[in-house]
Amino acid sequence: MPDIPQKTTGVAVYRRLLTYVRPYGKAFVLAIMGMILFAATEAAFARIIQPLLDDGFVKKDPSALQWIPMVIVGIFAVRIIGSFLSDYCMAFVARHVIRDLRQQLFSQLLHLPVTFYDTSSSGVLLSKMVYDVEQLAEASSSVITVLIRDSLTIIGLLIMLMYYSVWLTLILIAVTPLLAGLVVYVSKRFRKLSYRIQQSMGNVSSVSEEVIEANREIKIFGGQGYEARQFDEINNYNRRQFLRLAVTNALSSPVIQFIVAIAFALMIFFAFQLNMQVGEFGSYLTAMLLLMQHAKRLTTVNATLQRGIAAAQSVFDFLDHKPEVDNGRKVLNQARGEIQYRQINFKYTPQGGDVLHEINLRVEPGQKVAFVGHSGAGKTTLVSLLPRFYDPCDGQIQLDGYDIRELTLESLRSHLALVSQHVTLFNDSIAHNIAYGALESATEDDILRAAKAAHALEFIEKLPEGMQTMVGENGVLLSGGQRQRLAIARAILKNAPVLILDEATSALDTESERFIQSALKELMQDRTTLVIAHRLSTIEQADVIVVMDQGRIVETGSHAQLMAKDGHYAALHRMQFTEL
Repeated sequence: MPDIPQKTTGVAVYRRLLTYVRPYGKAFVLAIMGMILFAATEAAFARIIQPLLDDGFVKKDPSALQWIPMVIVGIFAVRIIGSFLSDYCMAFVARHVIRDLRQQLFSQLLHLPVTFYDTSSSGVLLSKMVYDVEQLAEASSSVITVLIRDSLTIIGLLIMLMYYSVWLTLILIAVTPLLAGLVVYVSKRFRKLSYRIQQSMGNVSSVSEEVIEANREIKIFGGQGYEARQFDEINNYNRRQFLRLAVTNALSSPVIQFIVAIAFALMIFFAFQLNMQVGEFGSYLTAMLLLMQHAKRLTTVNATLQRGIAAAQSVFDFLDHKPEVDNGRKVLNQARGEIQYRQINFKYTPQGGDVLHEINLRVEPGQKVAFVGHSGAGKTTLVSLLPRFYDPCDGQIQLDGYDIRELTLESLRSHLALVSQHVTLFNDSIAHNIAYGALESATEDDILRAAKAAHALEFIEKLPEGMQTMVGENGVLLSGGQRQRLAIARAILKNAPVLILDEATSALDTESERFIQSALKELMQDRTTLVIAHRLSTIEQADVIVVMDQGRIVETGSHAQLMAKDGHYAALHRMQFTEL
């Protein structure tokens, strides 16, 4: 596990976190007022001890028996008000800050580029959303409450101690540099361990998520032992980091309190030498004990504070990732579907090799263009450049004569529909999945027409709840063919002029394939269609077949033309039909 990055100081991270508090300044000010009231009651309580213990005070002022109890009740009544204001208002601020941060995190998830997800674990990202943000709740509420309220209380009690004896109080102040140095050291260790814990929590989430998603593969291939060992290693690392944090916490607070106790012992010793009055000494001792109590709270809150800072840095690092580049300014109202690739070169990373080499291709409006080739030839990559999931390193892609980088992402993608081999459905109703992206504008009739055109009504009408049937996570309650037909219905409803089709019939049974082929025929009418073909038999009627090999276009033409050439396509065709 890497140690916490040192590029940002804890103070800078916490200062940035506090910027999220500003919109709730009124509640924060109320909380501060409550803390001031609370701090004042501590000093007042210590001060009221003196007249109770002074000899002859009650004899001199018999009414003291009546007003002193009233003052004590009043002090604690004010204390209740101050405590409620500080605790509730800080909780109000904290939960709003957490809500705002979660909204920002979710918005960032929606707008990050595909390249980010290619190299990120979803378990780690979920850990940031759930675990890390919750760590911030305490750092932006209870920690601030303790830091401000207890600091104000200590300041008030110190002023009172100075009032009774400057020299005695200076003994306490003298140990402050030693305490500060110890706190700084412990803070750095807390922060480092907290960062490691957050990393390990991300790994716990990631491995757990993989086991949930791949439960069938794990069972069929007997991977339970391996997964259990892998999780045990990660889980034990997480345990060790928590225990190291616990050891640091368990040692730091008592050591700091021991140093403070030595200072208090010295103060009590010298107090006897100064012949202080009983009442004065009683108030002084009470103030010291109260100060020690609040000093203890300040030392114990450090672990929570450092966890919050480490969590904040993790969250801010994620928020600082650049979203998808969208410098386009033009809006294309209605596309005809003319596509042109010009001298396209592409590689996924600057250090990696080229995946696409000098791609030139023109697709006329309404054409059906199929891309074929061995696995890794670059078919999916080439098609993925059109919706700008990735940007080419060199060259230009045009839609209706416009460079797609000049169009806004929203405008560009509004003209594209996608039916992928790996169908993604949302844990919602069938109707919502078909109308996804057009929930506000799609009518019930629109949804029905799309479902009928996709040959999905045949199975939807047999379901107990029809269109309102919940499909489960990623459509787990439906068959592969049913999921595919819903994806086609979704594309039909969008009615985009350009269709990207990652053909998925190869994994379906004969009956499902027949339905899917009929649905696809309906879907491709009057649309420019880019088909990533896996079965050559399904694209023999394509207007143009583009044959790719090692990132280059090596042949183009119709099925008949390419078979007559007896080149790459003919070899692929013979290979597939020989296998059959």
